[in-house]
Amino acid sequence: MANWEGINEFVAVVEAQNFTLAAKRLGLSTAQVSRQVAKLENRLSTKLLNRTTRVVAVTDSGETFYRHCKPILEELSAAEKVVTDLQAKPTGKLKMTAPVTYGERIIAPIVNDISAAHPDLEIQLNLTNQLVDLIHDGYDLAIRLGELEDSSYIARRLSSRAWHLAASPAYLEKRGTPHSLSELPNHQCILGTSDNWKFSRNGKHEIVRVKPRLRCNSGVALIDAALKNLGIIQLPDYYIRPYLASGELIELLPNQQIAQEGIWALYPPTRHLSPKIRMVIDSLVAGIQNP
Repeated sequence: MANWEGINEFVAVVEAQNFTLAAKRLGLSTAQVSRQVAKLENRLSTKLLNRTTRVVAVTDSGETFYRHCKPILEELSAAEKVVTDLQAKPTGKLKMTAPVTYGERIIAPIVNDISAAHPDLEIQLNLTNQLVDLIHDGYDLAIRLGELEDSSYIARRLSSRAWHLAASPAYLEKRGTPHSLSELPNHQCILGTSDNWKFSRNGKHEIVRVKPRLRCNSGVALIDAALKNLGIIQLPDYYIRPYLASGELIELLPNQQIAQEGIWALYPPTRHLSPKIRMVIDSLVAGIQNP
């Protein structure tokens, strides 16, 4: 079993190059530091430090021992910090961002519950469909949907979203129900910002280019257009689920929708998460899974 006695003192002396300065750093007496280092040398049966009245020089064995001990002490300190942080009360400010509609419907209610449970935590939630630079713009956390671009951020999967193709019963009665992807270009389609719809057929992604009857960058507006019998829409479940359940919209080609995409929490790379960020992410996971 490893014996830690004297290692802290030895590392402190090497870095301070002085027993007195090392003792002050550790809050110990110089004599105590000297005794602990001497015991360590005796236990290892080797000279780690050469001492004179003015200078402390590290021996070759001491340099090798220091290089191995330093990262171990850093890991030990980090482990203690992690455990301490787990017990810490989330306080201070936390700045986060999320897409507008998903943020309004899913993220904001959970954030409000977090705020109610932690009055010492000040959360700033900015809803935008723009991809902000977390580090440059000072964000602690971002919610992203779908495929992630390559980045240096750390990502944790919160949940997933499914896509649905749908139209109103009146539209389908008038224009017919498409039974294959090849029929979609012949239908009136209500689009967002892209001319393409994504599908999955035989386990492979497939893109279908459709012509817009109407185009709008708002999912809410697209839902309204579909309810008014203007055409077919493709939207994520959090937009469309209630209307499928009520029968106001009918799902089309359900077996050819793309596989569920990830919903992610992104944060800047850091060795250890602060208690407030960890708590918010854990709360989002729990809240999204149990709305």
